[in-house]
Amino acid sequence: MPKPSAEQLSELIGAIYDCAIDPALWPETIAAIGGATDCFAGLIAVTDLETAESRLLQSWNYAPSVLSRVVNYADEIAGFYAQFVKTDRRPLDEPFSSRREIPQEVYEASRYYNEWGRPQGIVDSIHLTVLRQPTRVGEFALSRHEHFGFVGDEEFETLRLLAPHIRRSVTISDLIDMRSLEKQALSAALDTVAAGIVVVAEEGRILHANEAARRMFEMGSPVTSSRGFLAALHPQITNELMRAIAIAQSNEAGFGATGIGVPLIGGDLTPAVAHVLPLAHGDLRTRLMPQATAAVFIAPSGTSLPPDLDAVAHIFGLTAAETKQLHRLVAGDTLAKAAAALGVSEATARTHRQHIFAKMGVVRQADLVALVARLIPPIRR
Repeated sequence: MPKPSAEQLSELIGAIYDCAIDPALWPETIAAIGGATDCFAGLIAVTDLETAESRLLQSWNYAPSVLSRVVNYADEIAGFYAQFVKTDRRPLDEPFSSRREIPQEVYEASRYYNEWGRPQGIVDSIHLTVLRQPTRVGEFALSRHEHFGFVGDEEFETLRLLAPHIRRSVTISDLIDMRSLEKQALSAALDTVAAGIVVVAEEGRILHANEAARRMFEMGSPVTSSRGFLAALHPQITNELMRAIAIAQSNEAGFGATGIGVPLIGGDLTPAVAHVLPLAHGDLRTRLMPQATAAVFIAPSGTSLPPDLDAVAHIFGLTAAETKQLHRLVAGDTLAKAAAALGVSEATARTHRQHIFAKMGVVRQADLVALVARLIPPIRR
């Protein structure tokens, strides 16, 4: 089907963000996304890998008895993922489909297809990994009926556009129980949350900070209140937060991955991470605090993985060539080895290194590696 219009996409994105406030809205939102991708059923799930319990499970158009039988094929599905899909290596926000990733003869010979999918008329499915943490994983999936055939490029593009918004919504709702916000005073609800939450207006002007965030302000780490405006300890990271807040106010549909997992460094060099949720649009979100532009959620990096090196490079304003060299330097390459690997002269590599050091506020390669180690825990690298 044709790609949804800008207005339709905007409505879908607003509905996705409303689900961060009230996860019970997911079934109708999944239905809307299914309608935009010619799919007839879908689900979203976040599973605790240590307990095997669902932290979030919402579905649309699957009969409960049918959905409950999926667990009978868990081992077979896990085998598909491990052998063909390789979700642990796949970039976040990049969709994948069963038919494109799994060889046809393997898929059509599986019990999962013949006993579960085929009887429902399911010929294909499209998936997103929406949460990937050491102890939790989240997936968004839609099923395609034989009437519409296999998932096409247009459907991939639509879900690719929606992917970072779904990931932001799930990440934030996984941090806290947002369902309580509609049932009690905002300040009382937010103070029960362990993560720091700062509700801001334009340019990061602070409207409300919960108890956890106020403690951060008192310690001056990893965020501060500077004359009533939210700030990070590093100017580039403050700029990234302000950019995300500005986009949240003016064009949440254009938000993309901006403002998800912004890496913070505390005064004691402990890493933390920030996520920005738009609040300026939508009936549900604007009711929380009508004059608010966004809510910024701050948590220890262990609760939600920060971005990769490319995202860190973006925050510090590195060019594409400097980003490539950053990867080499963090891996421990000497200047000569980095130059050879990148196919540039040592003089060019030296210039790139100088620019990287200046932009990231370090003077030695060891300092650079230490800075990246604080921003990105080893498990993510």
